[in-house]
Amino acid sequence: MASHALILLQIVVLSSLAATAFSLSPYYYQNICPQALPTIKTLVEAAVYKERRMGASLLRLHFHDCFVNGCDASILLDPSPTIDSEKGARANQNSARGFEVIDEIKAEVDKICGRPVVSCADILAVAARDSVVALGGPSWKVRLGRRDSTTASRTQADIDIPSPLMDLPALINNFRNQGLNQRDLVALSGGHTIGFAQCLAFRGRIYNATNIDPSFAKERRATCPRTGGDTTLAPLDSTAARFDTSYFDSLVKQRGLLTSDQALFSGGSTDNLVNTYRRYPQVFRRDFAQSMLKMGNIKSLTGNQGQIRVNCRMVNY
Repeated sequence: MASHALILLQIVVLSSLAATAFSLSPYYYQNICPQALPTIKTLVEAAVYKERRMGASLLRLHFHDCFVNGCDASILLDPSPTIDSEKGARANQNSARGFEVIDEIKAEVDKICGRPVVSCADILAVAARDSVVALGGPSWKVRLGRRDSTTASRTQADIDIPSPLMDLPALINNFRNQGLNQRDLVALSGGHTIGFAQCLAFRGRIYNATNIDPSFAKERRATCPRTGGDTTLAPLDSTAARFDTSYFDSLVKQRGLLTSDQALFSGGSTDNLVNTYRRYPQVFRRDFAQSMLKMGNIKSLTGNQGQIRVNCRMVNY
């Protein structure tokens, strides 16, 4: 009996040691390659300076990556005979962008580090943070040590990435499936304070919705006709190149661009959070950073799982 208890204790201790050894840490590259993070920051700042919209695009890449089988850089894999690329998913096709910036960062980081030691998944996570900061948003200590996947799933991406047409119950369920709560839902949706959406994603709302400011609908219809112009862009809020709380102001005024945006302020359980973030920017900034950390932990590959890709667009063979 005593020996059985001892064996169980040893198993528990070894399991916790393994979890500790392979848990993500903000200091993961401190000794491996201390110049990795400063290099990423410099290149992200340059990309955002060149095109402000790129900051939102890089943030979106990380979000869409994490929601499909975890934060494993599967979104970066190009189609091949063995890869069902997530780039072809409904939410990403002709929409996801910034891949060339990630390629540039990967090449420079590997050069600085002398070898491929920084995963593409970690580059996505750090680039998202640095993009937010470059556009005036909060900073947070990104936990690092992720490994890259060797697979991708367009089918899973079509299921797991939230649709811009979702109502509040669908959004809550979608985020719950990722281990995220309603506070995470509203905070992370606040990422729409930067960036743009395509006409195809909001056409139904501006022509058919009843919970929309008529003057806003008219303004958006001017550049998004009933037919054609699917890829024409419109800003997600009135200050699309600055990380602030105007996104939440727009929801209260029924000027949310996407159905899934306005769903957050529609007489439901998230109305109070929208009002809180609108009135107290510091609370939004804090919660956004915390929710980004939480999202960044979804099903991360660590230890000997996955690989460190040499090229972010393809699996090492």
